[in-house]
Amino acid sequence: MIFFQTIAVAFAMFSALPMPQPEWNARNMRYAMCAFPLVGVVVGLVWWGWSALCGALALPVLLRAAGYCLFPVLITGGIHLDGYADTSDALASCAPPERKQEILKDSHCGAFAVIRLCTYFTASFALCAVYRPDRAAVACMAVSFVLSRALSGLAVASFPLARDTGLAHAFATAADRKRVRNALVIVVIAASAALCVLGGVGGAVMTAAALCVFWYYHRTAMKLFGGLSGDLAGWFLQKAELWMLAALVLCQCGRAWL
Repeated sequence: MIFFQTIAVAFAMFSALPMPQPEWNARNMRYAMCAFPLVGVVVGLVWWGWSALCGALALPVLLRAAGYCLFPVLITGGIHLDGYADTSDALASCAPPERKQEILKDSHCGAFAVIRLCTYFTASFALCAVYRPDRAAVACMAVSFVLSRALSGLAVASFPLARDTGLAHAFATAADRKRVRNALVIVVIAASAALCVLGGVGGAVMTAAALCVFWYYHRTAMKLFGGLSGDLAGWFLQKAELWMLAALVLCQCGRAWL
C-alpha cells in the first residue's frame, strides 16, 4: 500500500495526471523522490506515441514539432516551467542571494521570466522541427526524460537547501536521503548507459550535456542562491531537457554534414 501511495505522491506533485490523493505523511514521502523518474517514463512513452502517430499519419513538420513541445508541458502541468520562470527573474536581478530568494517567493511573473520563456519555447520548437525521429533518436529522447528527473531528485537529496520552507525542503527532509541518493545514482547510471547504447555517440553527447547542466546547476544554486530550492529544481530540469535535445539534434546534423 505504501509503495503505491509513494508513487501517487510523486505523480500528484510532479504531473497533471489524474491520481489518487493520499494524505502526505512521513511514510509515503520517504521515497517519493525515487518515484520521480517514473513521471519521466510516462513523458517518454507519450513522446514515443506522438512520434509513431506522426509517422503513421505523415503529419506536417510544424505540427509534429508543436506536439513535441507541448506534450511534456501538458503532462507535468507546467510545474517545472514555473520554477524556470521564477529562477530566470531572480538570475536577471543580479541581486545578493537573499534578495534572489525573495524574488523566487514572489508570485508575480516579471519581464525577464516572460522573455526567457519565449526564448525557451522558440529554441525548443526550432529544435523539435529539425529533430529527426528515427528509432534511436526517439528512444534516446524517451530516456532523457528519466535521466533529467533522476538528476533532479538526486540534487534534492544531496544539495544543501537554501531555506527551511517550500516543496524542496518538504521532500528533502521527509526523505531517507542516503537510500534515495543511492537509488537515484543507480537510475542515473542506468539511464546514462541506456543513452550510450541506444544512441551511440549521440547518446553519449546527450549524457555529457545533462551532466554539464547538473554541474552548472550546483554551481548556480550554491554561489548565487545559497542552496537549492524547488524553483531551482524546475529550472534545472527544463535546461537539462533542452540541452539534451540540442545535443541530439547537433549530432544528427553532424552526421548529415559528414
